[in-house]
Parts: sequence; structure tokens; C-alpha cells
Amino acid sequence: MLDLKTLKPLIRQIAEEKGLSEQKVFEALEVAFAAAYKKEYGKKMQVIRAEINPDNGQVKFSQVKNVIDKSSVITEEEEKKEEEINSTKKSKGKKDENEVTEDEDRKIKFNPERHILLEEAKKIKSNVKIDEEIVTPLDVKSDFSRIAAQTAKQVILQKLKELEKETILSEFKEKESTVISGIIQRIERQNIYIDLGKTFGVLYANEGIPGEHYQIGERKKFYILRLEEKGRGPIILLSRCHPKFVSHLFEMEVPEISEGVVEIKSIAREPGNRTKIAVDSKDENVDPVGACVGQKGTRVTTIIDELNGEKIDIIPYSEEPTKYVASALGPAKIKEAEIISERREVKVFVPPDQISLAIGKNGQNVRLAAKLTGWKIDIRSALAPEETIEGGVANIKEEKKPDETKEKTSKTKQVKED
Repeated sequence: MLDLKTLKPLIRQIAEEKGLSEQKVFEALEVAFAAAYKKEYGKKMQVIRAEINPDNGQVKFSQVKNVIDKSSVITEEEEKKEEEINSTKKSKGKKDENEVTEDEDRKIKFNPERHILLEEAKKIKSNVKIDEEIVTPLDVKSDFSRIAAQTAKQVILQKLKELEKETILSEFKEKESTVISGIIQRIERQNIYIDLGKTFGVLYANEGIPGEHYQIGERKKFYILRLEEKGRGPIILLSRCHPKFVSHLFEMEVPEISEGVVEIKSIAREPGNRTKIAVDSKDENVDPVGACVGQKGTRVTTIIDELNGEKIDIIPYSEEPTKYVASALGPAKIKEAEIISERREVKVFVPPDQISLAIGKNGQNVRLAAKLTGWKIDIRSALAPEETIEGGVANIKEEKKPDETKEKTSKTKQVKED
């Protein structure tokens, strides 16, 4: 009989430290007792189960056998034949491509310590069915050797690790594609390891913001890309350069976005340099751009600080391509725009003094505008509309389907300057 006065506080402490339920820790203890019993008194192939009474601490042990049908048991002749087939496969070195395997219909080798035939099981339980378990009580033992106790210790430690791993996987699986806060723990070969509390995350060098410096002990926000199971436990892969990282930062800082009043329609980003984000409002009384900027720019400034000074352009979304592209090319002022629907292209005509501003440094402004709007953009001078400009054409990365109603002829529309 176990001393529950000592055991229960210990279980509670382990549960709190590992972030597990007390019931799970209790079940792990039962698995450990079963392993100790099998080591000391059981046989190699036996399946032993232990059950601890939470009221009085009494431990019961039982042997579990699986009920099988005689037709599913492999005979000696079939076993020999299978051994010959396996030996032939090994000698060939590789599997025949035309060979059809039937793993699902494979028979099992009968073991009296693990299996019981249906006919025999019915003598114990009349209504028993195939694949059910027959549980036979075993003698209660309380004396275990040092080796058995060591086995129990190893089993419970391993079981707790498995439970902790399952808990982490379950918790962080729900947090995929969200933002989490963590403390930088160490830096190895340009990879950053972040303490996330119950586990750690990894920010690989190519997922960081270019030019950003990290310090051990510094707390930062990260975007959860995905989970990977490697080595000792699950690894959380993180990012700070993903476009959705910025989207979630806005959602955290702007209540109107989290409440669904303001919607982020599109985002284009070149990490460390510039981000363009298009927003729309479902309430005509709410200005989407103003909501994201905040009073005196407080909201967007917080996000810029988190992104280490990365520039952010917030523009109003529009169903009208010319207005949308004109806003996306800001701060340049657009004079005219021509839509070529069948090519999903917009030719933009700007005054000569606005060309460099529209294109941006190394073509960044027009490139981001194209990614944001989903339209190919061709910037041209209003004084020489037939001439292409070097660096003035930007394609989108992913081609989007044109609108169902295509315009057969190009139309020229005037865009009003703000």
C-alpha cells in the first residue's frame, strides 16, 4: 500500500512543473509500477497492467491478453514459407516492383503470454469478442529489487517526457501561424534559440530580419511557422521576416482589426526595408488607415519599433484597380492609369518629377505595389507615354486569376490626386 499523504503532493508538484494534469502523472506512475512488476515477477512477452486505488493507495496487478481468432494465427508451414520469402527478398537486395503486399491480411504468430484464442476466452467471458482484452488478476507484490526499482524510475521518466512532448505539440499546434513572445536564450552559427516557456523555438538565420542584431536575454516577438519533431523533443520553427508576422502585429495593436471591423486585404513585404499593407473597413464610420496608424501614430510606431525601424506604408484598399494601384505606389502622385485586363496589367503615367519616387530605390516601391495589388505595373512618363522606363516594370510573384468579366479593350481612366 502506498502512502498517499506523501504521494499526492509529489504528483501535484510534478504536474505543475511539467505542465501536465495530475491524472496523467498518476497514470504514468501506474505504468512504472507495471514495468517494475514485470521485471521482478513477470515474463518477457507478458503485458502487465497496474492499477492504483486513489482512495487507499492499494496497488493491483493484472495480466492482459488479446482475444484472437484461430484463423488469424499463422501455422508452422506458413511461418516457414514466409521465412523463405523474406530470405529470397534479402538475397535480391530490393523489392520486386510488381509484387503486391498484403500487410493488412498478414497473420500473427501466437504467443500464449500475449494472446488467447476466442474459444478459450469464451470460457472466461461468454460474450467476449475478437480484439477484446481478457484481464487476469495477479498476485499482489510489494517487495521489489533495486533493478526493478531502477526500471520503474526509467519508465516513469520516459513516460513523463512523452506526456510533456504530447502536451507541447498539442498546445503549439493550435498556435501555428500566430505570434508568440520569447526570450533569446543562445546564438549558435547565426541561428537563434528562444525560450518559449515550456519548450524552445529556433529562428534560423534566413528567417530573421536582415540587418537585425539579437542579444541574449532580449525579449522579442516571433511568428510561429510550424512544428517539427526532432531529437529530444518538438522544435518550434519561428520567423520574423514572414509577411504574416506584420499582419499579426497589427492585429495585436489595432483593436478594430481583432474585432473584425477593419480587415487586412493584402500585404507585401521586403523584410528590414519596407512593408506595404492594404486595409479596408466594414464600417463606413471607421477610417481603416487612421485606425492602423493610431492617435499621433502610436500604433504603427509600436510595430515599426518591433520591426527594428522597417518602413510601413498603410493604404486604403479599393475594388477599382486604378485607385488601388495609385494608392499602392504612394507617396508618388499618379496622373493617369490604363488597365489592360487580359494581361492583368496597369500602365501608370506619372509626371517626370515623380518617376523616381514611383519606382523607388532599386525598384522597391513599384515591386511592392505589384505584389500588394496583384497587378503587373508598368510606370511611364506622362510626357513620353510610349517609352518604357528602365526599372519601371514590376510583375507579381504569384499570378492571380483575372476578374470573370474581362474588358476586351483597354480603357484610360483619370485618377484624382489626393
